[in-house]
Amino acid sequence: MLGGVLAGVGMAYQLPALRLAFDYSPEVLGVMLASVLLSGVGALDDRYDLDALTKLAGQITAAGVIVLFGVQWLAFWVPWDGGSIVSLGQEQGVMLTVLLTVSLVNAMNFVDGLDGLAAGIGMIAAAATGLFTLGLVSRVGNDPSAYSPTLIAVVLFGACLGFLPHNFNPARIFMGDSGSMLIGLLLAAATTSASGKLFYSGGGSGSDVLALFAPLLVLAAVVFVPVLDLVMAVVRRTRKGLSPFSPDKMHLHHRLLEIGHSQRRAVLLIYLWAGVLAFGAVALSLIDDPFIVLWAVGIGLVVAVLASAIPRVRAR
Repeated sequence: MLGGVLAGVGMAYQLPALRLAFDYSPEVLGVMLASVLLSGVGALDDRYDLDALTKLAGQITAAGVIVLFGVQWLAFWVPWDGGSIVSLGQEQGVMLTVLLTVSLVNAMNFVDGLDGLAAGIGMIAAAATGLFTLGLVSRVGNDPSAYSPTLIAVVLFGACLGFLPHNFNPARIFMGDSGSMLIGLLLAAATTSASGKLFYSGGGSGSDVLALFAPLLVLAAVVFVPVLDLVMAVVRRTRKGLSPFSPDKMHLHHRLLEIGHSQRRAVLLIYLWAGVLAFGAVALSLIDDPFIVLWAVGIGLVVAVLASAIPRVRAR
């Protein structure tokens, strides 16, 4: 997977138009360096079973590398008091970026519990992020500085797409911690980089308002399933007096298996949830009429709920 990402970036560097992503910003280079570093930590963990603090130190270091190369949350829009833009100071931006990056890296690591699950979620999230950033490139007038998050999302999508056929149930190869943490890092880098490229405006149309929400909206939707699983696992384990990193069999995918879904069906259901939320958020930020999108997302969520509940309904 790391080889696929590096090959994609290397190919982009050879193309005159895409090379602008490297000429105007060092972000892609920093993200690739951090990817190599974190994949190395993950490979060592897969081989030697590193302790949690060592892994956490590697994750924080990788997050610090992308910050040093300019990938950082700069501002976001809040709706209260008539709407305002919160500009983050240097220290605040660094802390928020590192926190979100480490959280997403661990969320993707935690969700990697069934064949094809992390690769599929990574592919869906990368596709949604890529669509959002393509719209962002158009919105900012084809500014080359906005190419970086699109390139990161696209190469991640390609790596996951190439890996998934070999990893879907029954899996022939596994990504391990090195692969799952790589997905989390690249997703965090793409969404964080995109947040710094959005031109906040004071327009009053529905699409303008949603555009202000876009980075937070897309980030929240893209990472909703893995982060929800992470939060539930941390709460569940700490309430029992266990380490948040201690393994158990109570993740979302395990619960789907318990109510009667097969491994393949459980994975496909989580794909459905992730796809509806992620692509729905992107559509809200890009389509002028939000009500059509909300209706479509609502229907998708109803279908997801019914499909998830079918084994329990049959059992009754």
